[in-house]
Amino acid sequence: MKRILKTLWETLKPYKKLTILTLVLIVAQIGADLAIPRLIQQIIDQGVRQGNLTIVLQTSGLMLGLSAISCALAVASSLTSVRVSEGVGRDLRKQFFMKIQGFSYGNLDNYSTGQLMVRISSDVSAMQRLVHMAVRMGAKGPLMMVGSVVMMFLTAPQLAIWVVPVMLLAMGVVVYFSLRMEPAFRAVQEKLDRLNTVLQENIAGAELIKSFDRADFEEARFGKSNQAFTTSSVRVMQFMAAMDPFLTFAVNLAIVLIIWVGGLESIGGNLSTGKLVAFVNYMLATQVPLIFMINLSNNWANGMASGKRVCDALDEQPKIVQADPSQSFSGRNLDACTMENVSFAYHDNLATKVLEDINLETAPGQIVAILGATGAGKSTLVNLIPRFYDPTSGQVAVNGIDLRQADLSSLQARIGVVPQESILFSGSIRDNLRYGRPSATDAEVEQAAKAAQIHAFIQSLPQGYDTYIEERGVNLSGGQKQRMSIARALVVKPDYLILDDSTSAVDVETEANIQDAIRQMMRGKTIFMVAQRISTVLNADKILVLDQGKIAAEGNHKTLMATSRIYREIFESQLGNGVDL
Repeated sequence: MKRILKTLWETLKPYKKLTILTLVLIVAQIGADLAIPRLIQQIIDQGVRQGNLTIVLQTSGLMLGLSAISCALAVASSLTSVRVSEGVGRDLRKQFFMKIQGFSYGNLDNYSTGQLMVRISSDVSAMQRLVHMAVRMGAKGPLMMVGSVVMMFLTAPQLAIWVVPVMLLAMGVVVYFSLRMEPAFRAVQEKLDRLNTVLQENIAGAELIKSFDRADFEEARFGKSNQAFTTSSVRVMQFMAAMDPFLTFAVNLAIVLIIWVGGLESIGGNLSTGKLVAFVNYMLATQVPLIFMINLSNNWANGMASGKRVCDALDEQPKIVQADPSQSFSGRNLDACTMENVSFAYHDNLATKVLEDINLETAPGQIVAILGATGAGKSTLVNLIPRFYDPTSGQVAVNGIDLRQADLSSLQARIGVVPQESILFSGSIRDNLRYGRPSATDAEVEQAAKAAQIHAFIQSLPQGYDTYIEERGVNLSGGQKQRMSIARALVVKPDYLILDDSTSAVDVETEANIQDAIRQMMRGKTIFMVAQRISTVLNADKILVLDQGKIAAEGNHKTLMATSRIYREIFESQLGNGVDL
């Protein structure tokens, strides 16, 4: 709880003046509201009972004026509190988004897309509502309660002593319900995580679901998650619903006691009618703070549950830490890349190493190909080069500098990566191709597109490079998205180009043309090429054959055909026996 409150307090600091103004407006409104029952007492005791019309009219006019002032103060405090809460929500979303941007691949492995979406939307909104309720009702409720109790003692202390025990009981109920609801709200948010994950997977995989006719299965899977979320929500709502009737009963019980005891006092001449009416009004005024506190307790429980989830993510330390900026690659070319005794395991689970004892050395101008079966560790190996992950043991170095001691931004700025999954953003083709280097000229963009064999297709579109790409690139084929991704990486003019099985969706002839063009553009630079098709790697200077996370063989095509059984089997299974290239 302390961490959550600290986060909210730090986020509230820029809105300190607005928060103070809101509190001042609320205090002024409470003062106006608490004065009205006393004015009612004056009308009854000094006006009606004594037949003084002047007092009745003057006091009534004063009451109307105070009511108008109270209304204006309520509107003003609402406007300022909304500005505070909305600002806090915006700042929390920005803070969370920037935290995600700082996550490494290892951090992102700990969260599903659905979990992050719920945290930045639903969970932050719950914290925002908590701030809004705390600034307004969190201040107004207790102040109104204390003020009403004080005024009751000033008006009729003999009646007030009957009210205090009931109020203490009601406060205890609010605290009890608040403590019980926080874990319940957290369970609801966790169920919402799962629901959003299933929904996101279904939207992203809609074509696959249709192609396999699995709509019924997915409907059942979604229904299960939806029902779990509904069940948790119903449980919380039922629990919350029990609090309001109990508090209403407590207030009504207090009113009955007041009327009974106060009536006897009034009949005995110890209490005026005006005081009794004023006291009842103060008693009724305590019901408003109780309702405020019910709403606040609900929002408190929900906000604390969501706040814990948000703060857990905000507190997570990036697994890739920015090192000494003095070891920068700015203004320097990336030359030799070496790996010494490198091993890697996801989540540091050494029992299931993905890579083990990898030793590699490359030189500028080389094409280094990585070949192997699915799950052999090919993508993991190339992900160590831009330092998306750090090795579990061993060292990855560029220009003789251990990447853990190098400036991360200057390293990644000189590496072009084409991932397995071609990801494009909604926007124009030109903006997508310039994504890694916004300052690239139109000529540079077109040169990269020509190398990726996508320029002619773009030119055939009615709007050319200004053509709008839909979300996830749904208006492009798989091969077109891959070639766009290659062009985007080439626009960066990288020293290292990493192609992670990036031509799997294009035909062999187009692939050969792409490779020829890339060699020309990347002359003197290093290309790392992950491939499933052996035809992709035949002309590589160095081919690594991975088998179960280890380098089973290394060399060029001719050397491996003579020395590696695994490589020869792959070659013969794909290109046939007796083919010599």
